[in-house]
Amino acid sequence: MTRYLRLWVEVLGISWRHARGLTATVFGIETGLVVANIAIALAMRSTVDELVARDTAAAITAAIVAAVSCTLVLVLNRLHGLVGLFLIVEKTGVVLEDQLMRDIATLEQIEHLERSDYLDRITVLKGAPKRIVSGMWNAVRACFTMLQLALTLLLLGTVSPWLLALVVLAVAPLWCDRRGRQIESRAEIGTAEAFRLQRHLFDIATDAAAGKEIRTGQAGPEVARLQSEAMREAIAGRYAARMRAAWLRALGWTVFVVGFTVLLGAVAQGARSGTATAGDVVLVVTLTLTLQQTVQAAVGQLTTTMSAGIHLEPYLWLRSYLAEERASRTGDSTPPDRLHTGIRFEHVSFTYPGTDKPVLDDVDVLLPAGSVVALVGEFGSGKSTLVKLLSRFYHPSAGTITVDGIDLRDMKTDAWRQRTSAAYQDFGRYPQMTFGEAVGLGDITRLDDGAALAEAIDSADADGLVRRLPDGTATRLSPVYGGIDLSEGQWQKTALARAGMRSDPLLFLLDEPTASLDAPSEHAIFQRYMQRARRLAADRGAITLVVSHRLSTVAGADLVLVLDRGKLVEQGAHEQLLAAGGRYSELYSLQARAYSMRRGSELIPDTTVTPR
Repeated sequence: MTRYLRLWVEVLGISWRHARGLTATVFGIETGLVVANIAIALAMRSTVDELVARDTAAAITAAIVAAVSCTLVLVLNRLHGLVGLFLIVEKTGVVLEDQLMRDIATLEQIEHLERSDYLDRITVLKGAPKRIVSGMWNAVRACFTMLQLALTLLLLGTVSPWLLALVVLAVAPLWCDRRGRQIESRAEIGTAEAFRLQRHLFDIATDAAAGKEIRTGQAGPEVARLQSEAMREAIAGRYAARMRAAWLRALGWTVFVVGFTVLLGAVAQGARSGTATAGDVVLVVTLTLTLQQTVQAAVGQLTTTMSAGIHLEPYLWLRSYLAEERASRTGDSTPPDRLHTGIRFEHVSFTYPGTDKPVLDDVDVLLPAGSVVALVGEFGSGKSTLVKLLSRFYHPSAGTITVDGIDLRDMKTDAWRQRTSAAYQDFGRYPQMTFGEAVGLGDITRLDDGAALAEAIDSADADGLVRRLPDGTATRLSPVYGGIDLSEGQWQKTALARAGMRSDPLLFLLDEPTASLDAPSEHAIFQRYMQRARRLAADRGAITLVVSHRLSTVAGADLVLVLDRGKLVEQGAHEQLLAAGGRYSELYSLQARAYSMRRGSELIPDTTVTPR
């Protein structure tokens, strides 16, 4: 609870700093509403009492106060909706949303994106800042509502202590309403499967792709029947729940009305006997009419505030995670301008957080400066994990990775990444961007450099793709944004071009760079990237690391590393490994035989072993 209060205070501070006038206005409105609501009841009592006393002037004055107070309540409630919405959505919520986005986007590692328990929290945080701000302001409003409730009870108590029972009576409709909502909620959940089914069947019936099969198979009537049955099942369950909830709510209001009538009768009897005035009767009626609304508002505001806890917990977790991640950034070294020795793995092991099985186990190898290194192995052998360690998305669980003798942990992450280029297997797609922007992300500092963009496109053999785009590099990459769709292979070429944006990397990572491309495109791209690798090696002593499941494409590498279940089982040149007759030779022979079989007959299936 203390953490929540600290966060509320922090959010209130953000509101004050970024929208001081609006924040002060909201507090002024809340204060005005409390005063005006109480003033209405007091003025109404005074009006009646003065009329009974035949003091017309005083009665008129009191009536004017009541009328002005009523008008003020209407105006202030309207203003609160306008000012509060603007304050939450346009000011504080946006500031908090921007802060959250920056925090997530600048995390150096990617553990939070690859662990399901972390990703669940991140998913919940979508849109959470505005709900958190809304919860904070509901808490503020609840405080003012509770103040109004306390003043209302104080005034009722001055007429008769028995009138305090109205609080209990006012709770009855609220309790019944809450129970009704629970019944409706359970019905929503209970019929969710039927509701999803009918919606899915409707989507199938109206989908162009599925529509061809449905019409060819003449399954339309059956789909319509199933959709209708599911709809009737969902509606029947929800209708029954709503009827039960309606009866329960009627019971709650009956209890309130009966109790109120009894207490009001007692006050009226007091007025006849002289222990109360006619104005007291009006006061009780006026306050009682607002009492139930006040209690309902307080409960609703507190409920909304508490429901924000759904978002508060993951938000506070992210804050803690950010603090821990930033505290671990201890490196202050910078990469060398040129590699002389290379990158050494010294007995490196790695286990993903939350698991207990090592993905890399005691890997000890030197990637020589100026070399092209190929990394091969079957699926799950740890190749992509090794790439992640080199990208500093994770730190080794044991051992060290050094760059010309400097521990990679001791380097500034930003500085290291400025000297790294990469095309990852699970490359990103950016449909909201233009083609040029999607490529330029590879080096944001050269985003507007036309020459760099053209060179990167050429390095990925994407010139033909650009010529086919209706607006060239200015083409947006989604029909939703007025552009076109790209095929999987075209997206991969875009990713490869993005990897070519950086002009002087010390490390060039290609993780399955051509998995979605045909053989001619793959050959052309590898030819260009081998030329680029040799140029970078001569200029900077750069290392190019290629991960590929097609072993024929890595034959030109200076060094081939073979991983098997996280262990480095072989290393050497292509010819040496073939002659050794080990795991690499076995995989190469299997692929060669499968290729020969495909060339021999189109009827023979592709049985290529895909090392990963």
